[in-house]
Amino acid sequence: MELRVRSLRRDDDRSTFRSGDASLDVFFAQYAGQHQFKTCASVTYVVEGEGRIAGYATVTAACIDIGDLPPEDRLRYPYPAPVLSLARLATDERDRGQGIGSKLLTHVFVLAAKMADELGCVGVVVDSKAGALPFYEKFGFKPRPVVTPMADTPTPLFLKIATIKKALGSA
Repeated sequence: MELRVRSLRRDDDRSTFRSGDASLDVFFAQYAGQHQFKTCASVTYVVEGEGRIAGYATVTAACIDIGDLPPEDRLRYPYPAPVLSLARLATDERDRGQGIGSKLLTHVFVLAAKMADELGCVGVVVDSKAGALPFYEKFGFKPRPVVTPMADTPTPLFLKIATIKKALGSA
């Protein structure tokens, strides 16, 4: 099956999506549309498979204090740096292992590269749940410093734009 990424549409049926994580499913079913179409706070991208949505990624523009980046990625700015925040990424349980998460993350990288070229963007940030850490690490994400790490809290990660552009072949 050819995987295509597109923006969420108002009439997309989100009711049958099941990732296995209730918070991701509730966000997608109840709030993704509101955030995209009413408040313009984020945009959700989807992959369709077999007549239904097989995965989604929600992104938003953000800023990050330079001190919150890994030491080797800190830049010398007098103000917070622009980043693309990957707020959520999920694959339907029925479609795991088919490359949908990777396809969505690659699309996020394309968006970040475009943002860097047109508006400014130093990288992508994500707060990873423990089970997703290996997925993000294989793409080169690095942990960001945390003030007080707590059990069962997401791990803040960062991937710099130079690494993203190199992976996309646009460096």
